[in-house]
Amino acid sequence: MRLGIGIGWRPEIAAEVEALTGIDWVEAVAENLCADHLPDSLVRLRERGVTVVPHGVSLGLGGADRPDPGRLAGLAARAELLGTPLVTEHIAFVRAGGPLTASPRLEAGHLLPVPRTWDALDVLCENVRIAQDALPVPLALENIAALVSWPGEELTEGQFLAELVERTGVRLLIDVANLHTNHVNRGEDPVKALDELPVEAIAYVHVAGGVEKDGVWHDTHAHPVTAPVLDVLAELRSRVDPPGVLLERDDAFPPGAELAAELATIRGTLRAAAAAAPAPRTGAAVAAAAVDPPASTAPPTSTAPPALTAPPASAAPSADARSGAPGGALARTALPSGTPRPGARDRTAVAQTALLSALVAGTPAPEGFDHRRLRVQSRALAAKRADVVAKVAPELPEILGDGYRAAFLPYAMSRPMNGGYRRDAMEFAERILVSGGLPDPVAQRRLTHWWEDRSGPRPPGRATRLVRAARAALAGK
Repeated sequence: MRLGIGIGWRPEIAAEVEALTGIDWVEAVAENLCADHLPDSLVRLRERGVTVVPHGVSLGLGGADRPDPGRLAGLAARAELLGTPLVTEHIAFVRAGGPLTASPRLEAGHLLPVPRTWDALDVLCENVRIAQDALPVPLALENIAALVSWPGEELTEGQFLAELVERTGVRLLIDVANLHTNHVNRGEDPVKALDELPVEAIAYVHVAGGVEKDGVWHDTHAHPVTAPVLDVLAELRSRVDPPGVLLERDDAFPPGAELAAELATIRGTLRAAAAAAPAPRTGAAVAAAAVDPPASTAPPTSTAPPALTAPPASAAPSADARSGAPGGALARTALPSGTPRPGARDRTAVAQTALLSALVAGTPAPEGFDHRRLRVQSRALAAKRADVVAKVAPELPEILGDGYRAAFLPYAMSRPMNGGYRRDAMEFAERILVSGGLPDPVAQRRLTHWWEDRSGPRPPGRATRLVRAARAALAGK
């Protein structure tokens, strides 16, 4: 179905979104919605005929584990409540460790890129099929932005997405800001990605802002949309007329007039790209052209690359396959069973756990990764964690003042999150209290009372802390 022009609905800008004119639909983060009732703002929007699409961020379909049935059921319940035509998630992993690696469970608190390998593709495809079977409406998956690149990748982003669509029939949510981010951070050409991916599978498009610091592009969703991102949007529109385009903003929210101006710029970019294109291509036109190409299309020559099958699990990828050169053309068929190759989940689990442990627990960087980029990603994860904890427990930055982030960042980079943000807030406060407290006695009393109100009569004593440390050490062996 055609969605039109939309904007990301967030509680902080609910009134501004309702006041915008010309909005056809909105997207809401699924995990921020209750499964049995909606915020009044979304109820009013739906009464006006505005479509609401739930956008999930916690399934981790690119992870080594199969999707959690509880999370899938929660996403399905929100889809039913909203009466939505589809739901969306990400091609990413968000947790690692656990039974597959016999190691502690680790949470990223953020979306991390999956390696573009045949193993990871097999695992992702099976996870997507599991999710599709559990959801009442079609699923679309988003390409993510990344600060780091996996060594030894066997497919380009476009090839990876094309193979995913062919194997599962899943729709795509293409984020043009993420394509730009990967261009700056990983040297990947967004035009090549658009050329390789199946544009007829696009359900809708994300547009968002970011900022470049020290040669690294940060996909902040807290800055205005930049010209390079709009250029990628125009490139996409020159190939296909996407069913929907949506502006995302997740922080540093501007006044409603600025949001309206950004939406107007997006509309103008789409109109200009459509006018400049030789012939607008809808999804149906693209599909028809693939089956019955125009007479003017030149026949394939003997130099066209042959389609190859994926290498067996035991085979090392060729240099051509790793670089995306013609000799490494991607496979067109999955395994007959449709399940991952033997050992694919285990290999994926080990690789993802090693990376996530380096990012959130300070373990050595896995071989082949750029150490500088890993440090940047680690700091970015800690900063995002600090921001979310500040929203979940706003009393903490109020009590600690300017010292909140200075205290939280080293805590986050040395102590992995494994129980959600509310537990993270409690453990952070406990760490401050048991490590000597605060020099300001007023802040010390306020933090102690805050902790006591939520967890017990007093912070644990020295003996309890020693027992906890011993248990943690044994668990890590």
